[in-house]
Amino acid sequence: MNAAPPVFATLGCRLNAYETEAMKELAAAAGLEGAVVVNTCAVTAEAVRKAKQEIRRLARENPGAPVIVTGCAAQTEPETFAEMAEVTRVIGNHEKMQAETWTGLRGDLSIPDLIGATEKVQVNDIMSVKETAGHLIDGFGRVRAYVQVQNGCDHRCTFCIIPYGRGNSRSVPAGVVVEQIKRLVDKGFQEVVLTGVDLTSWGADLPGLPRLGDLVMRILKLVPDLARLRISSIDSIEADPMLMQAIATEPRLMPHLHLSLQAGDDMILKRMKRRHLRDDAIRFCEEARRLRPDIVFGADLIAGFPTETDEMFENSLKLVEDCGLTFLHVFPFSPRKGTPAARMPQVRGPAIKARAARLREAGAAALAAHLAGQQGSLHRILTETPRLGRTEQFTEVVFAEDQPEGVILTARITGSAGERLTA
Repeated sequence: MNAAPPVFATLGCRLNAYETEAMKELAAAAGLEGAVVVNTCAVTAEAVRKAKQEIRRLARENPGAPVIVTGCAAQTEPETFAEMAEVTRVIGNHEKMQAETWTGLRGDLSIPDLIGATEKVQVNDIMSVKETAGHLIDGFGRVRAYVQVQNGCDHRCTFCIIPYGRGNSRSVPAGVVVEQIKRLVDKGFQEVVLTGVDLTSWGADLPGLPRLGDLVMRILKLVPDLARLRISSIDSIEADPMLMQAIATEPRLMPHLHLSLQAGDDMILKRMKRRHLRDDAIRFCEEARRLRPDIVFGADLIAGFPTETDEMFENSLKLVEDCGLTFLHVFPFSPRKGTPAARMPQVRGPAIKARAARLREAGAAALAAHLAGQQGSLHRILTETPRLGRTEQFTEVVFAEDQPEGVILTARITGSAGERLTA
């Protein structure tokens, strides 16, 4: 077996990227060498196609190396990957975070002639998992750390396969989160981002039923040296009063929220089995902006959900303006086998593609307007490289001259270039 360290590839969300870092530590501790590990995404059919493409590419580039496939797509359709000639082992989402999995893999893969002698698929029932992964990493990213505080989802949106890849919602206790963030700050991280699959469900499985706002306030109180705290994607209808208070009163909580909106038409939202209506989304954005005038919003929007008419789509398109969205993640609808939406009357492919393009155009215009509005303003910018940083609103900034890395500095915005500000 080649004594080179394993090659890791990550597809999909920030949580996957976080877990890849944890797997690197687990694999290193187990002494695993010379393997290829692909951490897959299952959010769309296109994501699964890209995962298979990546597996084939890495197998070509690393001839003879065992190929281990894990992540959400491996969890939801393990047989798809087990049938690939390039794949040695398929590991589930729970199993990938267990030290014994990697120790066992080292033993299995150390004898090339016996690869596949044990069961090729190691994927158990994710719905039976009750605990959060115990493996926390102290640092992911160079100046910004991501902290997983929650995993899984109790909701069953009709288009979404992710609960079947991640299981039901589980929370990391607040004390564990606070202690990890203290260690990260001691290591010099200026900014921490709280991540999870359904972040606003944090605490529902913990004693006393705390909410996400309670966790945010506790972090800010108990880690006074933390300069910046961010929240990743949230479900706005589940934002609790304490979270809204934090938005209003805590300057160290960054004024940027990414919202899981998905659509702007009430009938489509009901058919998606979402928990909010159009007016709820608008009302949340108006209230958050009243509490924090400099706040900006990103959002996930799906184009061409089954039964979506032109009129329904126009309601989603208009939501960009009505909510004042700045950063859009646009997903052309992709039916996922096993979900209710896959059995609904489908919109034709060309219409989906055209609607996605219009949403992206609206998103580009909204971002351009945001960038134009920043010219001449002063911003506190966290530097990521000598020439690149991000504002408190998470907008990228390009510097005219080299700056020290990993510091927060104040700079005046001189204009924009592409999708970035200049300073």
